[in-house]
Formats: sequence, C-alpha cells, structure tokens
Amino acid sequence: MSPPAAITVHMLILTRSLGAAAAVLLLVSTSVLAQVRTGRPRVTEGAAQRLQRLEPLIANAMTQQRLPGAVVLVGGPDRTLYQKAFGRRAIVPSPEAMTTDTIFDVASLTKVVVTTTSVMMLLERGQLGLDEPVATYIPEFGKYGKERITIRHLLTHVSGLRGDLDMALEFQGAEAAIRLAAEEVPVAPPGARLIYSDINFFLLGEIVTRISGERLDAFARTHIFEPLAMRETTFLPTASLRPRIAPTEPCAPLAWPCGGPPQLMLRGVVHDPTARRMGGVAGHAGLFSTAADLSRFCRMLLKGGTLDGVRVLSPLTVALMTRPATPPALGQVRGLGWDIDSRFAVNRGVLFPIGSFGHTGWTGPSLWIDPVTRTFVVFLANRVHPDGKGDVVALRGRVATIVAAALSEAAPPRDVRFVGGDSSGTPPPAAPVRPTAPVLNGIDVLAADQFAILRGKRVGLVTNHTGRSRDGRSTIDVLRAAPGVTLVSLFSPEHGIRGILDAEVPSSRDEKTGLPIHSLYGDTRRPTAGMLEGVDTMVIDLQDI
Repeated sequence: MSPPAAITVHMLILTRSLGAAAAVLLLVSTSVLAQVRTGRPRVTEGAAQRLQRLEPLIANAMTQQRLPGAVVLVGGPDRTLYQKAFGRRAIVPSPEAMTTDTIFDVASLTKVVVTTTSVMMLLERGQLGLDEPVATYIPEFGKYGKERITIRHLLTHVSGLRGDLDMALEFQGAEAAIRLAAEEVPVAPPGARLIYSDINFFLLGEIVTRISGERLDAFARTHIFEPLAMRETTFLPTASLRPRIAPTEPCAPLAWPCGGPPQLMLRGVVHDPTARRMGGVAGHAGLFSTAADLSRFCRMLLKGGTLDGVRVLSPLTVALMTRPATPPALGQVRGLGWDIDSRFAVNRGVLFPIGSFGHTGWTGPSLWIDPVTRTFVVFLANRVHPDGKGDVVALRGRVATIVAAALSEAAPPRDVRFVGGDSSGTPPPAAPVRPTAPVLNGIDVLAADQFAILRGKRVGLVTNHTGRSRDGRSTIDVLRAAPGVTLVSLFSPEHGIRGILDAEVPSSRDEKTGLPIHSLYGDTRRPTAGMLEGVDTMVIDLQDI
C-alpha cells in the first residue's frame, strides 16, 4: 500500500497560562464621573484623515471574504464623528449594496442592549436583587446544585452553567427552553469559572418577563426603544423592514448547524438556533437594529443614563453595571452584562483603556464605549452571510484601535482609572491583587486563537470522553461549530469515543454528529490510507491527569 499524502498533525498544547496583570482594576468613587465627563471627542483635520484608514482595512477584509459588508459609526455624547457603509448587505440570491440604514441581526448585543438594561431597571425599582437566587423567580430552576446561582452570577457569566443547550436537541417554544435549563447540571460551582453562557441570559429574560408581566420584547419596546427613539430596533421585524435587513445564512427552521433541507436564507429571522427555537424572542439573542439606533443607546450610557431629557437609567446604575464585577482571581474582567477585559474583549483594540466596556455578537456586530474619551464605536457586519464562514474578530479590534488613535487629541485625564462607586458615594475597597495563571485545555487555546491554525482545513479528530473545553463542551462539538473548520471524521482510541468500552472498539458512526468513527483499538491500531481520505489535518486531544 502506498503511503498517504502528507498529513499535518497538530498536537494540542494542553496548558496555557494567561497573565493576570489586567485582572484587577482599582475603583474610584463616582466623583470621578465628573472628571471623566470633561473630555470631549474631537476630530481635527488630521484625525479625520486617520479615520479614513478604516476604509482600506475593511476593504481588504472584504477581499479576503471575511465579510460581505459593514456599517461603522463613531460618535460622542452629542454628535456623530464618522459614519460609512461598506460593501454589500447581501450577496445571494442577488447582490445588494450596503446602506447606513441597514438593519442587522445583532445577536448577543441583545444581552446588553435589552436584557442587562431591563434587569437594571427592575433593580432600580426594587423588584429584584442582584444576590437573590435565580430560583426565587424561577422556582423549577432550583435543583441539581443550582440553588446557589444568583442573578449576579448570570449577569457576569460565572453561574457554572454551560454555554448553551444541546444544539442537536430540537425543541420549540420559550417554555421548552426554560424547562431544559431547569434540568441543566452545572459544570462548575457558582463564581469559580467564567463560562460565557447563552443559558444565563435567556434565564434573565425569563425573569424580566415573570417580574414585569410583559414578554421581554414588549418590556424593551415600552421602556427602552420608545423612550430612546430607537424606532427601528425590534425583535421579530415586520415584513415591511425585510428589504433593509442584512441576511445571514440558509438554515432549516429549527436545525443547527445551518444547511440541509428544508433550508431558507434567514432574513428577518434570528440566526441564533436557541433563540430561533424559542420563537425569536430571547434574553441572549433575537434583536435587530441599525447603527443609528445603537448610537442613541451608546449616547444614553455616555450621558449617565439619560438622552434628550429622557432618563432610562440612573448615573449610579450605569456606573455599577460597567465596573468590574467578576471575582479577581478569575483573571477575566466583566461588568454586569458588559465585557471589560475578558478573553472575548478583542473588539476593544489596544488603545482604549480598560475602564471602557463593550460587547460583541456571533453574526459580526460590536459595541465599544469609552467614558474617558467620551467616544463609542458601533461596528455592524453580517459576517455569516452567505455561508457562515466569515470572520471579523481581528477586524473589530483593529477598527477600535484606528478610532482610538484618531481621537488621541482627547487624551484621558491623568490618574483616571474607572468610573464606579456605590449609591452612598463611598468607593468600594480595592480587591487584593492575586497573581493568577488560569490553565486552558488545548481546545481552549485553539478557540482563543479563533482556530487560526485550522481555518480552511479538513480535520480528523482523535479524542475520547476526556476531550473537553473549560466550559464542559466536548472537543467534537467545539470543532464541529468552529467557523472555517470542516470536521471530517473521528478516530477512537482504547475504550471508545465516549470512554465506555472495555473490549475492542468497533468502527461506527457518531449518533450526534453523523460523522464516521474509525477505530484505532481493534484490528487496526493506526489510521489507514482509506481512513485518511479527505483529511488534511489531524488533531489529537487526549487529556491525561
């Protein structure tokens, strides 16, 4: 038998230390808010020219097919500093030019624009407490060790719940999602790990509904969108808006991953599979909006919760939710809902200070808001159009860096560290600095690097039940969902792919993914040429003690 074509083998490095130099931020009292507010973003002639650097950057990304188009809006408390549409909002079935009023599926921006804001409103009204158990409001949730999970844990992604419900499990309706969440078993104790979780936020959306008596979309429309004149921000957009909505990718109604019959191009239907199965209204995804509407939301936050004389949140509430709220030992800094300096905060770029905050969405959008320079960046893209393979992770960070560099005339006041403080005006005590070095599994290292080494590759995976990410997902599921990566086949060592066999392991097919499983613990102990057909990269993820 002739040897197979050259195979590239990547052994996953199982540990990687992440420094904690930026893990702890000293907080100052709300008196700093006045000092920060003295800064005003200015765009001089030179700064305006520097903002033009955005255009070749985004054009190059479109040439590389990382996205079909985008809308970028940069602003301050009282005016727009830059706004431009790039490329196309649709490629198939026919090309459509991007416009500045394009409506986007903003995915996880739902978490901060709608759900976090709604929860903080209920907090201001005395209708909930951050440290109250979730089971206080969703009694059926309080089992299997979830009794100690609080609303604060959900908001900061330290609940210990996994990232999402089982993608292979098709269900329909918000009530079904809550029932499934109630049956979840935590993969970590509350407060022990940062696990970015959609389950956290659709539970928060349910809490808003149960306390207010209004479904989340109705509550947001009445208390956020209408007061802020965000007239084209909505869940479940109407047919009249459809021509201006950026499509995402073809999906069957309840299926994930996308593709397969009966698939239709999603346009005005939420891309996120869990939100889609929940009927399009969920606390973690489902919102559609425009750059102009999101700029009004950002201005409200920069102005301490008020816009055009309409108060949405109090200044102290804005300060509370945008200051560090995660345990310092985690080495990942998030506020209530908002990201500050976690491993997901690439969209901050490298120049905006850590006291700034923002969020991203799976379909490509990003918000970043800096209370020091009084500047915000809205980046909207439909990077999953037309086939789910686009990637804007690095691009969003570079956009923010260009913007921050262009606004360098608005230098931050010396010694401003963060906007914070409690309702008494007393600054919270500084958290002790604890050097930490969180350990990442090999698959987490790949994910942190956005699977760069595997992009465009057809992958064969040697793994078993020990192949897990930090949030408890199997390496099979992580690579199956990784953008730009095609998982072709699985290879099973001793004890089988699920670690339950004590005899020879037969070749079979994985029930969950449908992928072929080639046995490496039977008649054959090494991959044959036939097994390697169509594979150009082998990944091995076998963890040990």
